[in-house]
Amino acid sequence: MTIFNVFSLLGGLAFFLYGMNVMGETLEKMAGSKLKTILASLTSNTFKGFMLGLLVTAVIQSSSATTVMVVGFVNSGIMTLGQSIGVIMGANLGTSVTSWLLSLTGIEGDSFFIQICKPANFTPVLAFIGIAIVMFSKSQKKKDVAIILIAFAVLMFGMETMSSAVDPLTESEKFKEILVLFSNPVLGLIVGTVFTAIVQSSSASVGILQALTLTGTVTYATAIPIVMGQNIGTCVSAMLSSIGAGKNAKRAAVIHLSFNVISAAVLLTLYSLANLIFGFEFIETAADPFGIAVVHTVFKVLALMMLMPLSKQLEKLACFIVKDSKEDIEKDEEFKVLDDRFIHSPAFAIEQCKKLTDNMADITRDSMLRAVEITNGYNEELDKYIYETESRIDNYEDKLGTYLVKISANELSAEDGKNISTLLHCIGDFERISDHATNIVKASKEMNDKGIVFSGDAKKELDIMSRAVADVLNLTVEAFINNDLEKAHKVEPLEEVIDGLKTRLKSRHVKRLRDGECTIELGFVFADFITNFERVSDHCSNIAVCLIQMADANFEVHDYIHELKASGEEFEKMVEEYQQIYKLPAKNF
Repeated sequence: MTIFNVFSLLGGLAFFLYGMNVMGETLEKMAGSKLKTILASLTSNTFKGFMLGLLVTAVIQSSSATTVMVVGFVNSGIMTLGQSIGVIMGANLGTSVTSWLLSLTGIEGDSFFIQICKPANFTPVLAFIGIAIVMFSKSQKKKDVAIILIAFAVLMFGMETMSSAVDPLTESEKFKEILVLFSNPVLGLIVGTVFTAIVQSSSASVGILQALTLTGTVTYATAIPIVMGQNIGTCVSAMLSSIGAGKNAKRAAVIHLSFNVISAAVLLTLYSLANLIFGFEFIETAADPFGIAVVHTVFKVLALMMLMPLSKQLEKLACFIVKDSKEDIEKDEEFKVLDDRFIHSPAFAIEQCKKLTDNMADITRDSMLRAVEITNGYNEELDKYIYETESRIDNYEDKLGTYLVKISANELSAEDGKNISTLLHCIGDFERISDHATNIVKASKEMNDKGIVFSGDAKKELDIMSRAVADVLNLTVEAFINNDLEKAHKVEPLEEVIDGLKTRLKSRHVKRLRDGECTIELGFVFADFITNFERVSDHCSNIAVCLIQMADANFEVHDYIHELKASGEEFEKMVEEYQQIYKLPAKNF
């Protein structure tokens, strides 16, 4: 084997791993949030969880991805530790699908049907179809399918390149001597574990082993322990994923590791004892890709038969290994759904952000409504609550904003990109509304500390404007949480009325100042109140416009507001209705 064969081997390995990685990521992207929502909700028993884990892994072609996802679900509280066990077991079996696809490289025969089933013959056609779709189709879904076809072709090309590169090893006596060493069950187990831990994919590791079998030098005595070790090595991704997570997430990763370590140790021991007693003849024969797929699947099925009835015991073992700690108990539960493991599944991650932003919207509304309440009389408890809530809202903005920016670093669909943009705009507006709530509290406290009060007319006018602000805020939050476009369209006319109220209230207060009915000091506080109220309505308008923008791909914000105000009858009708509801008293004018 020359240095150029080594270069070819490395190049083939690069193509193989790249193809597998791109194919898995694109399949996961196409699955979107639906598969993940099902995975998170329909796991009421171990068998259901097993079937879901099996199907999801078969779709996204990676048990590591599924298990890492499960660790994230457990960490965020979406899935319980008990529910995760069945999914992990299903993921272990689901990954064997890849080995069966790769076993097609070992098909032998001269008939057209058999020849067309060989990847070397049909993957170039897939690659051509894929690149044609990428070049000429405008549909993102079709392009994703095309990328999967191209990635599969690249994967298989890498497999063929590796097979060709190691072909000279067929005649190498030294290579055969090394392989004989790996026929030692313990050494083979270690080699399979370490290599799979390095590439972090049992599917890739099995594929590379299948490529080596095409040299005809790998026997079943060597292959069987390596395959068992590969199932332990694949646990590395989940273990790394659990670093820094909560105790239950760590326990889910430990269950994955325990399942594979126990099954490998027990089955390797039984295999070795049975071989000593019965002396299996087949183990000295040369393995082939099909045989590796059979060994891989049989091992996983036997492991499931052995350990599925012991799922409760596996859970207890994980709880024994990972004990409760003070740090886990004190961990912030509210933001657990913003788990970094979900970042590479943008649709699902955005769903979690939307749920948290709904909470943020509700908390902001409550804070602002209490601030409105405090204009009628300062209350120290309300003051403390609103300031604490403002700090909480700031935390929401920080955590959500950071997480959404992380998601946006991925390759996103147009819909996901639009949703992220809308959420980023809205969390900023909700945070500013909470800031205005604290400004209102400051003004109320200033009045209380100085012992000053508004006149009866000023109080009535402020009550009318505060009712309008409370209503526009309720409309906005309900429109945002329920994606209610009908309510979103009602926000701008009410915001227009609130703008008018601010102007008229300022004029009225200036007249009271001239007539000596109010002091300059009270005038500043009154101006603070109505300015903050008007700013709140502005932010409500921003949120409503964002919702409408998300629903209409051709929508432009400035055009919408201009056309809305110039549209005449419908807009004016709504404005007039709101003006009647929030009509100022005619006294003194």
